[in-house]
Amino acid sequence: MLFHSITRNVIFIGLCLAWPALLAAGEFNTVLSIGDKAPAWSKLPAADGKEHSLADLADCKAVVLVFTCLSCPTALDYEERIEKLRKDYAPRGVEVVAVCVNQVPQDRLEAITQRVQKKGYTFPYLYDETQKIAKDYGAIFTPEFYVLDGERKIAYMGAMDDKTEAESVEVKYVSAALDAILSGQPVPKAEVIARGCRIRYARERRESK
Repeated sequence: MLFHSITRNVIFIGLCLAWPALLAAGEFNTVLSIGDKAPAWSKLPAADGKEHSLADLADCKAVVLVFTCLSCPTALDYEERIEKLRKDYAPRGVEVVAVCVNQVPQDRLEAITQRVQKKGYTFPYLYDETQKIAKDYGAIFTPEFYVLDGERKIAYMGAMDDKTEAESVEVKYVSAALDAILSGQPVPKAEVIARGCRIRYARERRESK
């Protein structure tokens, strides 16, 4: 009897200690939860030769932030869909922003600039060598999408749609989230797991003792 009582107390204490962490994370995201204030980015260089900040988009009704890159085949497959998304929703007051944080040569700003110029993309394509913005969002994959509502809170995070092959797509999660936000309705599906390549986070080296 005493053993069971002690066990229950240990479990209870463990749950109490873990509860704040459970509240702080989403279903598939260990950093952010739906409804959290979106982490801001500031003065990130981009393929257009300018520096970009979230504060620059104050007049937008919603913002789509997508973590992507050039070294991932899946990310490349989504570029045209990202461009179409921007063109479809820009007239409705939505901005779509792409950002790459990988540090390998094929993903650096020079390569991104060449790609954007070659393909004629109109969405801002940013680069964050520090990788801070991706860590702030808890991003894991490329591509991985975050929809920020008018108050710049996280309204959706995850994959753009339900199929990697464009011709097989049945559910467009990001578009559905934007349509809901713009019409003042709840987002039908606020979080799904993203698909693609893992972000190439730099390994932190331990100092030798």
